[in-house]
Amino acid sequence: MIEIREDWCKGCDVCIDRCPVDALEKSDILNKRGVRPPKLKKINKCNYCRLCELLCPDMAITVIAEDKKEEVNKKLLRPVGGRK
Repeated sequence: MIEIREDWCKGCDVCIDRCPVDALEKSDILNKRGVRPPKLKKINKCNYCRLCELLCPDMAITVIAEDKKEEVNKKLLRPVGGRK
């Protein structure tokens, strides 16, 4: 799963240009900044390498491998002022 925070994107296209499997493209919508953020192509070969996430200067992309998706949802935050 690739989560893209569209309003954080400034449209530099680093993620699109550097994707080793050409899985991203510009979307059809404009964000608050007036740029077209990236989106996954309908047919793509994304291998969850995280290169787009690591290169994004705005930290607008988060990559979670499909097999790890359930683990991420199970994590709980420790309550503020809770026990140690």
